[in-house]
Amino acid sequence: MDALIRSARILMVDDEFTNLQVLRKMLESQGYFNLTGVQDSRQVVELYQEIRPDLVLLDLNMPHRDGYGVMEDLQSLDVAVRAPIVVLTARAGRDSLLQAFQCGARDYIMKPLDMAELFARVRTTLEAHLAHKMLHAQKETLDWMVQARTDDLLRTRMQVIHRLGRAAEYRDNETGQHVLRVSHGAALLARHAGWGETDCEMLLEAAPMHDVGKIGIPDKILLKPGALTAGEWKIMKRHTLIGADLLSGEDNELFHLAREIALAHHEKWDGSGYPRGLAGESIPLSARLVAVVDVFDALTSVRPYKDAWSVEAATRLIRDESGRHFDPDLVALFDRLLPEICEIRQRFADQNNHSEVHRYEST
Repeated sequence: MDALIRSARILMVDDEFTNLQVLRKMLESQGYFNLTGVQDSRQVVELYQEIRPDLVLLDLNMPHRDGYGVMEDLQSLDVAVRAPIVVLTARAGRDSLLQAFQCGARDYIMKPLDMAELFARVRTTLEAHLAHKMLHAQKETLDWMVQARTDDLLRTRMQVIHRLGRAAEYRDNETGQHVLRVSHGAALLARHAGWGETDCEMLLEAAPMHDVGKIGIPDKILLKPGALTAGEWKIMKRHTLIGADLLSGEDNELFHLAREIALAHHEKWDGSGYPRGLAGESIPLSARLVAVVDVFDALTSVRPYKDAWSVEAATRLIRDESGRHFDPDLVALFDRLLPEICEIRQRFADQNNHSEVHRYEST
């Protein structure tokens, strides 16, 4: 600790050159070598920011800007660990000392300087400050380690959820390209709907988990080639609730967005969707974006029980469902961006031309 104290950066402020020289010699005699002196109090703030001192020895009675004003200036700086200020003053009055403490002084030394008192107060103040700096640095390191570990755990969980979503698609006889087409299509719509790039990137990450809840649907229902019974539809619709449950419990924007989409992407603009029967703008915009491209992709993909619809036929249905199933503004946007949507379909085309069982109800 001794070497650390001796190497501490000390900023000395006094308008009298002689006083600075005396102070410097006194400190140097005790092994302090990292010393900076300044006479013009108007330069203190700039110098403070430049050298980041561990201690400021400050005269109170100076022209231009007295010690009180300098302390107020230093207190306004945004710094993680503030250097302690020890005022050097010939003013022994209670009011002047009280004002100094109110302005931010940590301690004071009366003039004329007594060497023993100076050395004791400088050392004591530096010991406390350097210990505080070390604790602050340790806390920052621990905070960083905790955050890194938290981020790592979050990434791990996200990977697990992504894999569950992909597993749900594979169980549904899907190659996995469906979720890529949906996520990129939804992000494209969002970008042109005015979302910022960061939010669009988050949607790109969250949208692939829209059907993650299918992992909890029995195979005999999920893979049934024919029409589902009313009871089977009731079970099938639960995949939205299952997905939302899988994605809950994390205080994280990405998980919140993914949960929002998983829960609400089968809601309809007119309120006839599921699971909560939301209508209009009460349906989260993220889910409305995913719904349009999800249905379009389902219609234009081959199913075990049907051929793929043409882009023209699927687009007509999307238009027809404007104001019923879909947000009218998003349908208009989808119509305008159709060439780019089709380019996304080509970029992430199925390799085996075999797609998931993804049933669509227009009413």
